[in-house]
Amino acid sequence: MDIGTTASPGPAMRDTTTAPRGRAMRDSGTAPPLDPAADPVRESMRCLPGPLQLPLTFLTGRPLADQRPVHLTAGVHLATAWLSLLLGLAVSGTGLALGGVFLLLLVPGWAMTLHGQRNLRMMIYHQCSHRNMFGRRRLDTVTGWSVSALLVIQNFERYSREHVADHHAVHHMTLRDPTVQAFLISLDLHPGMTRSRMWRRVLVKCVSPRFHLAFAVSRIRSFWHRAAGPEKAAACLLHGGIAAAAVLTGLWPAVLVAWIVPLGPLYQISNTLRLCVKHTFPAPGTTERRGKEYFASLTNAIFIGEAAPAPGLPVVRAAAGWLRWTLRMLFLHFPCRYLVLTGDTVVHDYHHRHPAARQWPDYLFARQRDLAGGHRGWPAYHAEWGLVAAVNRVFDSLAAADPEEFDVHRIRSVSRRELFAAFDD
Repeated sequence: MDIGTTASPGPAMRDTTTAPRGRAMRDSGTAPPLDPAADPVRESMRCLPGPLQLPLTFLTGRPLADQRPVHLTAGVHLATAWLSLLLGLAVSGTGLALGGVFLLLLVPGWAMTLHGQRNLRMMIYHQCSHRNMFGRRRLDTVTGWSVSALLVIQNFERYSREHVADHHAVHHMTLRDPTVQAFLISLDLHPGMTRSRMWRRVLVKCVSPRFHLAFAVSRIRSFWHRAAGPEKAAACLLHGGIAAAAVLTGLWPAVLVAWIVPLGPLYQISNTLRLCVKHTFPAPGTTERRGKEYFASLTNAIFIGEAAPAPGLPVVRAAAGWLRWTLRMLFLHFPCRYLVLTGDTVVHDYHHRHPAARQWPDYLFARQRDLAGGHRGWPAYHAEWGLVAAVNRVFDSLAAADPEEFDVHRIRSVSRRELFAAFDD
């Protein structure tokens, strides 16, 4: 993987996409499918047994061209997020109680807890901010309050207002957009930097105690400042109750390990990596900053996985290829999907085209239907395969961006209380 050079970002790959470099249906001699709803990488997995196809769709974020949709509801997403969170706490608690080799249970326990937290934030809270979770304003607001109080993130009213006004409007990917401010100030990434330098800076911040402390303090302050009374009361009762119970029972070390580790540093690492794939920066010289063509160019889907081995390989090569593919899907791509690009974040481009779509619970198949139907009124969809490729695309777009337009010194004033809140925008 070459991340050491800066390249000017070309046009994003159209859907259908091509596979990651060196993996695109190699040795097959076949042309990409003509069906606009078909993707050569995903279609290469069609040879696998039928029962694996739905899990592969949710892992990759890309359905097969003719796959039957699975209809989910907002309630299902809310319930599964809470179930993952609670099961993760139970698994971590079991590992801590048994000790010894069972401490290894902390790894899946942390992963399940983090997955639940991220789905609560990235899907539930996000849809509530658009008043699109249940379609009932009061219920969406109360649900949003509960999530912000649990996760200690920017309070619901402030997030809803800024997200819609600055991120989903004419200020999208300008100096007024909190996402841009997070790149330029919090991550200290700027036009002209090489891709490798950006990677180093981000990875160093991910393991920096100072960065995580600043992030945690900012989360608390951005939650508390002007939060609604019920929102503050819920946070005090919840976290105060947990702290009191932990001290009184002597279980505070378990609470720190099982709950605070995923809520603090792990959540913030996931947040940081997710920020790095959300949107590309506009190309220098772009004069038209309105319209569907422009806004669609700033967001692409991110599918997770890689092409399966081509058919017709010799037995030994085929066995080695399938073993490699399986290991990479399980231990490289699955963690990226489960811990970073959770829920509907893989098809964030669909959300920016249709932010109020009532079909959002069926996000994968909703995008697929829009794609197959010719994405009426919008330009072609674009996608990247793989988290690293998606980060590289965003970094390359920032490297090539107009240094005058994205000069950090032109940002007049930004509350440090709110800087890290943009990571979740």
